[in-house]
Amino acid sequence: MRIASWNVNSIRQRETHVARWLERVQPDILFLQELKCEAGVFPAATFKALGYEAAVVGQKAYNGVAALARVPFTAVHTKLPGLPEDDAQARYIEVEAGGITMIGIYLPNGNSGGDAGYAYKLAWMEHLRARAKALQDADTPFLIAGDFNVCPTDVDFAPGAISPTDALVRPATRSQFRALLWLGLTDAVRALHPTGPVFTFWDYQAGAWPRDLGLRIDHVLLSPTLAERLTAAGPDRDERGREQPSDHVPVVVDLQD
Repeated sequence: MRIASWNVNSIRQRETHVARWLERVQPDILFLQELKCEAGVFPAATFKALGYEAAVVGQKAYNGVAALARVPFTAVHTKLPGLPEDDAQARYIEVEAGGITMIGIYLPNGNSGGDAGYAYKLAWMEHLRARAKALQDADTPFLIAGDFNVCPTDVDFAPGAISPTDALVRPATRSQFRALLWLGLTDAVRALHPTGPVFTFWDYQAGAWPRDLGLRIDHVLLSPTLAERLTAAGPDRDERGREQPSDHVPVVVDLQD
């Protein structure tokens, strides 16, 4: 089974990019982030013509996540359990396919909104950890894929690519990410590429792409039974070099059937 995750930074601007990529890579499930549109205007028909059904959690102009699947699936949750009922940010989707619970996330950045914005990021991560723990305690095979807005270690960003005070690298952010891993989860990319830079994001500013000033902030975390099935994982760097690309590239993980 091939699972992928991609922050497309506006699906309406990148619809043809995604369609072309689906035809080329043929994932079974693709999680999308930062749709920047409501569900009603998501281009589901384009992807249905390629054999992919869509589950969409949209929001006007901001956020937004989706799951595209060419295998039978059911949507389970469209909001992270534990968040307040009035939380309208479209950042979470959970589906079941092939006996696996799959979670797609667009985790808050944490750099806007001052102290309250950063506190929201940390609270969101704590709720995510609680959801992962519940699945782990139930011995449910599961994965979490998406834009985590976390550089787990200093190896996960190029020197000079990010401020040391940025919310993506602050100690409390990394502590919350480690708490997820300490549940027994496996960082799929680092499991197969344990050393050196493996970037998934390059800013549009300051020549970040040609200078390779990248970050690794898009991740796929696997529960123990899925980690045993891991055969391949890594970013598709070629997409960043396309015309009018997203600032993120897809991360692709292959699991043995």
